Amino acid sequence: MKKLFLSALMLVGLAFNTQAQDISKNALGLRLGDNDGFGGEISYQRGLSKNNRLELDLGWRNSQNVDAFKLVGLYQWVWNIDGGFNWYAGVGGGVGSWSYDQGGFNDSGTILLAAGDIGIEYNFSEAPIQLSLDFRPEIYFNSDDYREDSFGPDIALGIRYKW
Repeated sequence: MKKLFLSALMLVGLAFNTQAQDISKNALGLRLGDNDGFGGEISYQRGLSKNNRLELDLGWRNSQNVDAFKLVGLYQWVWNIDGGFNWYAGVGGGVGSWSYDQGGFNDSGTILLAAGDIGIEYNFSEAPIQLSLDFRPEIYFNSDDYREDSFGPDIALGIRYKW
């Protein structure tokens, strides 16, 4: 427990000592990953200050037996590594809906989740494009019978147009 507390304290200290990077006011694109079948997401980022932003992701799934969507909102802190490279971390939550239909068996429900986010991004200086790679662990609170467990790790590649 002491090591965890000390690590968290060092991470906060590092966050206050790193140089902030001006981030784009708006960015819109796709976040492509795989969290138990949730593939593509439409992703929007809104810059709130020099090193903070809000990210909204609308994901959907349409497979043979399951149709689902989820909306996730994250508050992110962004730190500059060098040039156009940034790393970021964030927290947030989401909501969604799912329906299952196979062989005459139908079921549906809602999804409530808490999420974290950590990733790295590159902002091109020659073009208004941003590439990112992130890890977003999600904890589901009332996923009913849709998920066998309450944890969903999500790794995704993002590409966004920024303005």
